[in-house]
Amino acid sequence: MLKVLAFTGLMVAAASGESDGFVDLFDGKTLSGWESADGGKPGDGWKVEDGAIHRVGKAGDLLSKEEYGDFTLEFEWKIAPGGNSGVKYRVLKSPGGWLGPEYQVLDDAKHPNGKVPDTSAGSIYEIVAPSANKVVAPAGHWNKSRIIANGTKLTHFLNDQKVVEIDIAGPEWPELKEASKFSKVKDFAGPAKGRILLQDHGDEVWFRAIRIEKQ
Repeated sequence: MLKVLAFTGLMVAAASGESDGFVDLFDGKTLSGWESADGGKPGDGWKVEDGAIHRVGKAGDLLSKEEYGDFTLEFEWKIAPGGNSGVKYRVLKSPGGWLGPEYQVLDDAKHPNGKVPDTSAGSIYEIVAPSANKVVAPAGHWNKSRIIANGTKLTHFLNDQKVVEIDIAGPEWPELKEASKFSKVKDFAGPAKGRILLQDHGDEVWFRAIRIEKQ
């Protein structure tokens, strides 16, 4: 009986994505674990369809209820033609809203931001441009992304390729931040922990397979 129970436990852990250290942030069926920017229920414009979170209309940003410090976050996304969205992390509430580093989610081909490296898909929005040889799927197709936040080091992957790597305690960061619209935001990206945010930028976007491993 003990062997049967142990085996059953392993099967449950594998099914939930916990056997490799990752925990699902989205169960594929509900928005449990997420809330609106004001702490209420998610906006009506966020729908769960076919195992994905789909922004279909005005919704407001979607935030994880839990805060995370050092982590590896994996997710898949697709964007409508000309669309713009993002995944922010280590976000904290400030006078300017919920702020933190943003993994840019974008249709590079049809959105103007796609022509500017540091606002294109995979960038740390308006601060660090992704690798010039990145490979991003076109609008309407799924992309696979990963964010690693380890102390002061931030790393972005796009479709299994490392596209951004920066140390916010290093010599490059202050100059890059100063040249961005976040130049006046004290300790931007500095908090040791914060929430995960799915951005409502007014465009249709999908997210799925969202999971996180705490470091």
